[in-house]
Amino acid sequence: MTLIEGSSFCLSERGGDLVPGTPHGLFHRDTRILSAWQLRVDDEEVDPLTVIAQEPYEALFLGRARPRPGQSEATVLVERHRFVGAGMREDLVLRNLGTEAAACRLTLRAEADFADLFAVKEGRVELRGQYGVDYGDGVLALNRQWRGESRGVRIVAEGAVCSPGQLTFRAVVPPRGVWRASVLVTPVTDGVETPTSFPLERPVEQAGPSVRTSEWRQAGPRVQVGDEALALTLRRSCRDLGALRIFDPERPDTPVVAAGAPWFMALFGRDSILTSLMSLPLDPHLALGTAQVLARHQGSAVDPVTEEEPGRIPHELRFGVEASLALGGTVYYGTVDATPLFVMLLGELCRWGVDPDAVRELLPHADRALAWIEEYGDRDGDGFVEYRRATDRGLANQGWKDSWDGVNGADGRIAEPPIALAEVQGYVYAAYLARALLAERLEGGSGAERWRKRARELKQRFNERFWLPGPGWYAEALDGDKRPVDALASNMGHCLWTGIVDAGRAAAVAEHLLSPQLFSGWGVRTLATSMAAYNPMSYHNGSVWPHDSAIVAAGLMRYGFADHARRIAHAVLDAAAAFGGRLPELLCGFDRAEYAQPVPYPAACSPQAWASAAPLLVLRVLLGAEVCLPHGVVRVSPLLPRGFGALRLTGVPLGEARVTLTVSEDGHPEVTGLPDGVRLTDTPCPCTAVDAEPPGSP
Repeated sequence: MTLIEGSSFCLSERGGDLVPGTPHGLFHRDTRILSAWQLRVDDEEVDPLTVIAQEPYEALFLGRARPRPGQSEATVLVERHRFVGAGMREDLVLRNLGTEAAACRLTLRAEADFADLFAVKEGRVELRGQYGVDYGDGVLALNRQWRGESRGVRIVAEGAVCSPGQLTFRAVVPPRGVWRASVLVTPVTDGVETPTSFPLERPVEQAGPSVRTSEWRQAGPRVQVGDEALALTLRRSCRDLGALRIFDPERPDTPVVAAGAPWFMALFGRDSILTSLMSLPLDPHLALGTAQVLARHQGSAVDPVTEEEPGRIPHELRFGVEASLALGGTVYYGTVDATPLFVMLLGELCRWGVDPDAVRELLPHADRALAWIEEYGDRDGDGFVEYRRATDRGLANQGWKDSWDGVNGADGRIAEPPIALAEVQGYVYAAYLARALLAERLEGGSGAERWRKRARELKQRFNERFWLPGPGWYAEALDGDKRPVDALASNMGHCLWTGIVDAGRAAAVAEHLLSPQLFSGWGVRTLATSMAAYNPMSYHNGSVWPHDSAIVAAGLMRYGFADHARRIAHAVLDAAAAFGGRLPELLCGFDRAEYAQPVPYPAACSPQAWASAAPLLVLRVLLGAEVCLPHGVVRVSPLLPRGFGALRLTGVPLGEARVTLTVSEDGHPEVTGLPDGVRLTDTPCPCTAVDAEPPGSP
């Protein structure tokens, strides 16, 4: 059971206990501040009944105490109402359903190892530093000193008798009566206690997480659709994206999107940007906040250990014992794609009419990112961006398929670095065009043609070097010897999405993406079944990632392959329905004809940001929807199946306006509330044209 709020999360058994020796724990800022939390009634375990979780940060665990002495049936119901946020609050309730008073002894075992999050995840926890304990009436404090830093936790429970590692309550519950107690668990960093998110003196509905969640749901667009499975998936996606927001301590009014729960509640360059791009219609300010925080941590020096380079956008921002930066922790820069994706994101913010002044302030960061692309990203000067880790401590693969074996040829041979990924060249192409649009919209056109020229040149080089005329698909990458890595993989779907694919070759790409080798019926496999390294249970070599499939569908739609796009869109939504409306990070790549339900991947994050955003992009694909305020157009060309019934979206943010989109059962679209000067069309915007030449100025 996972509960999350901001940079805190709690991973427990379904009964509520945190069991020592497991990954369970209460985590705050990437440190486990509770490694054991076990409730006993009269020294007996509580039999779990169910758990009710209505909010991402809240759960009610119901259990029953063992039968009272001399009785055969249990009469004491145990409620544990848990709230996670800047620590944890747990309200304990005993309900006596019997006719005699029940005398109970409750104990809470509490331990804290203050282990690093990744040490817990990887099962390599070691006790480090000096541990201390202090206790008194109703208070138990645990702490650790290590490397000159102090981490602690303070547990407060009025009426409890505290001793090292344990809180004890004595309760007498009247017949048909109730007994209550509350426990507050608060983190302590270098002697400073973090204010609890759920103070006892304030109603829960007025606590910060409750208010933020309520405001998020009230402010976002509303959807009405006849298909209940689609409605459930969209509601779940929006709720999960709200739960995955974290807030910069230096700018608490600036939300950013974390990568996923439970292990990746931090800002990730690639993950957070792609999520922002897919969820722009939900909350453009979340995308803007993500861009602003990434810009503040943009590289400014050369550091081989962190792989920082001037202009490079971070891969990962972390909290921890060595924390020293604004968002709380160390920064690692080992990603090849976050930097061009950052510029793409600024272009999309411009297209959606998000605060032009705020976007204009980020233009110097866009130019620094483009300078990194051409200087550090292309070290050998061949016109392609490639990667090679700086030390043996970095990620070996630095694209989105970042497992050690994520890039390999048709024969299964691992590609040798430096590696130029196909989709990264597409991101760079799109970044050049985004910068041209930004120049036209925000700088009076200065330099726009120069960026369009670079895009044209890159597109030509890419199609000359990456196209494999024999098999008729694009290479996944070029290896260190500039040889094509010839695997049939989903990467080329991202190339369709960015528009770098030559229009004359798009049909062949589309057919391969929907072939039985790549299309599983639940989405597009990362690697085709015909490849030597294919394994449907692998992380990146044959699994299905919902965000990957959604991007492929969007790319197919961009090139006019509507039927292909619709098949993938339906497959992703069917998978979401099979998972109760919440798509996991990835699923196994077994064929739908082989198993009637999608097979889960055991260690997948859920909720996970770009998986949560995937249904939003899929819906845009099915609506044939795109926005470009600089060109004054909104395109809608629906492909909704009749089974979905009529659809109505209200309150979609577009510039300063809030737009309503209605699609009738016969597929006729109607849009109201468009900003002045913006017209509805059913033809592609010039920004997404796939002609031989990139589009001109607005």
